[in-house]
Amino acid sequence: MKCWICTRQARGFGITDTRYSIGDARRYPINWVFCSKRCQDAFHHLYSVRVEGERKDEEPTMIDATEFEQEAIRGCLKAFGEVAGEIGFTKPLGSYSEAEALQVCDAIVTSFTDAMAERHASTAFPSMRGLPNVVHDPFADLKNDLPWEEGKQKGGA
Repeated sequence: MKCWICTRQARGFGITDTRYSIGDARRYPINWVFCSKRCQDAFHHLYSVRVEGERKDEEPTMIDATEFEQEAIRGCLKAFGEVAGEIGFTKPLGSYSEAEALQVCDAIVTSFTDAMAERHASTAFPSMRGLPNVVHDPFADLKNDLPWEEGKQKGGA
């Protein structure tokens, strides 16, 4: 089955529908499955926004983009400009061929995901106080710290 958020292969994260009791005719199996806790949490947020909107009889709002997402979106303008320059600025967007439109979409999506991945990588590990340099991966030198691995590193196995 596929993740409900990103459509990747689901990996054991799921939701059990407990709104109705087992004998209730409205109860049916729901295959809300996810690839990660992150996607599961995103689903819960979207679902709660929708339920709240329905309760108030309002249209559910879009999730507000964070400042980093807004920055990544602004960064997409450069990628769009480069592709539009290749295609030609005088050509109206509605006149793009399918291949040209896909080229624009690919440039924008790639720019956004690269910016978000870069941001995530830079904040994956918090900086540690007292160290002169920022530690990007505190486990990078783990092999050197394993006393039972010393024999394998020196004499080999």
